[in-house]
Formats: sequence, structure tokens, C-alpha cells
Amino acid sequence: MPVIIDEVIISVEVTNQASGGAPTALPAIEDKQAIVAECVERVLDILALKSER
Repeated sequence: MPVIIDEVIISVEVTNQASGGAPTALPAIEDKQAIVAECVERVLDILALKSER
């Protein structure tokens, strides 16, 4: 039975505190949008590869 995904929600928080460094300044809106776009593109690529199988 195939599984149909109507919507995918991805939430990501990027900080530098885990490496012991000082927290970085928040990136500009364009940077955030670029990161989200890259994440979405990768997820869609993975889903496309899985659907080809």
C-alpha cells in the first residue's frame, strides 16, 4: 500500500553553542531562507529517490 505525503514540515535551529563557541549573531532573513530552501530541496530529492524504488 503506497504512502502519500501531503505536507512536510521541517523545523531547524542552528547554533554554535554545542561546539563550545560563543553564540553567533542571527543570520539575515535571506540566509535563513537559503538554508530552508536547501533543506527542502534535499528532502524532496530523498523522497524522489525513495519513490523510484
